[in-house]
Amino acid sequence: MIILEKTGDKHRINLEKGSSTNGEIIISLDWNKDEDNPIDLDLGCFYELRSGTKRLIDGLQFSHGRGGSREQKTNQGSYNHHPYIWHTGDDRIGGSGETILVNPKGINEIKRMTIYTFIFAGATRWSATNAVVKVKVPGQEEVVVEMGAQSDNKRFCAIAELDFGGDSSITVKKLVTFHDNHSNCDAMYNWGFKYNVGSKD
Repeated sequence: MIILEKTGDKHRINLEKGSSTNGEIIISLDWNKDEDNPIDLDLGCFYELRSGTKRLIDGLQFSHGRGGSREQKTNQGSYNHHPYIWHTGDDRIGGSGETILVNPKGINEIKRMTIYTFIFAGATRWSATNAVVKVKVPGQEEVVVEMGAQSDNKRFCAIAELDFGGDSSITVKKLVTFHDNHSNCDAMYNWGFKYNVGSKD
C-alpha cells in the first residue's frame, strides 16, 4: 500500500509492469457511517479524453433515470465504450461506499481526471467522515489518499488528480482542496463547465 500523505504528493503507476488489461482499475470512496448523524457523501469525477471531450460523472448527473449499466453510454459513463469510465452507482444509505471503474483498455484515450467528493446530505463534518479514496490497479500496490482530520465548512472537496500519460501510465496526485460547489472546484482546476441547480429526487 502506498499512502500519499501531503497535498501535492504523487505516485506513478505503470500498467505495462505486472498489470493485466483484463482487470478493472477501481477508484473507491469510503467513509465512516454514523447512524445517529448520517452523512451522505457522493463520489464523482471530472474527466477529459485525448479527443478533447470533457464531462463529469456523479450521482446528481445520473439521477432521475439518466444512468445505466456498464455496457450502455449514459450520464453514468460507460465501461465498455468511450469514455471507458463508469460510476457503479449512488450509495445513499451509507453502505459500502461508492466506486468508479476505469477500463484499462481505454487508459491511453483518457487525459486526466479530478476525483472529488461532496456532502449531499447531513452536516458539514468532514472530521467525522474519515473519508479515504483508494486507487487499485491490477498487479500494482494500492494507492491511498486520506482526507485526514479536516474542519473546513465547505461541502465540496477535490481529493485527487489522475494524470494519464498516454504510455499506459497513471500518476496519482493528492489534492484535498475544499470548495463551495462544483463550479468553484471547476474554476480552480480549469474544467470550463456551466452548471444548473440539481437534485436526486
